Amino acid sequence: MPAQSKYEMLDKINASLEASEGFYVLDYRGLTVKEAQELRRQIREANGTMKVYKNNIVKIALRQAEMPELDGILVGTCSYVFFGDDPVSVAKALKEFAAKTKKTEVLGGIADGAALDADEARAYADLPTREQLIGQIAGLISGFARNIAVCVNEVPGGIARSIQQVSDQKAA
Repeated sequence: MPAQSKYEMLDKINASLEASEGFYVLDYRGLTVKEAQELRRQIREANGTMKVYKNNIVKIALRQAEMPELDGILVGTCSYVFFGDDPVSVAKALKEFAAKTKKTEVLGGIADGAALDADEARAYADLPTREQLIGQIAGLISGFARNIAVCVNEVPGGIARSIQQVSDQKAA
């Protein structure tokens, strides 16, 4: 019979899965305590959390939650980086930390209900963040509205110029 601590860990994993939209699997071997603390801080700033669980218990939790299985990914020393509604900012934090230390590697994960391999998980870091997308959309809307205002203002101006030209021609 499994130890009570394993049931408690399964409950914690299930709670983490329910509270998040997905997670990345991270190989964190070789990190010092200070580097691990820095990584956790950067992940927290990106609205994510990093947890270390036993891989076999995570597999059980994924099966119970009817989520995709991550065969071949949950091997060795893994940590799980859970994110809320913005997987991009957490992926950017992981990419930045990996570039700085050269000690961590994203192995895969689950986002939008689908299993991700390492390349797909790293691709999230290249996408614009939610704030950047909102800014781009606002810029597009603003530009479009400005163009409409110019066109609407140009109609009376064009009529006025035409009347002025006709008036100048008749006066001459």
